[in-house]
Amino acid sequence: MKKLEEYVRSIPDFPEEGIIFRDVTSVLQDGEGLCLAIDTMQEKIKDLEYDVIVGPESRGFIFGMPIAYNHKKPFVLIRKKGKLPCETVSIDYDLEYGKATIEMHKDSIQKGQKVLIVDDLIATGGTTEAMIRLIESLGGEVVGIVVLMELAGLKGRERIAGYRLESAITYEGK
Repeated sequence: MKKLEEYVRSIPDFPEEGIIFRDVTSVLQDGEGLCLAIDTMQEKIKDLEYDVIVGPESRGFIFGMPIAYNHKKPFVLIRKKGKLPCETVSIDYDLEYGKATIEMHKDSIQKGQKVLIVDDLIATGGTTEAMIRLIESLGGEVVGIVVLMELAGLKGRERIAGYRLESAITYEGK
């Protein structure tokens, strides 16, 4: 049986020289790789008690939904600005080259709910930090974050220190 890392395609010098791009589509396109990814992520949080799963557009949806389904938990979407039809709360945050805004429905998290964030990747931690702040603004308690891949060299874990972060795969570089 292949290791999870073997399903991830690594593309050197993309999007710029010196960067190794870790391509999640190669995991999604292989049935065994996808099952192994979901199973590994679930194993990382098997002891965690939570009420709801939150996932960001779009790969957080892909990995969060099967975990929510398997654990019979509700799933809440975090989307880019302007994509949700009901009343929303939003937060602006900085990207490497600009700014972004994410939103969630105002009624999607109830005060005191324990929340698990599921995503494909943590790099610098900016998006994850913004999601945490958004969830907490609604009264939710982020009890854990689980990602398929962590780019440890970009220090996202340090940015969200104090929150439990579980990674199925950790790459030491960027």
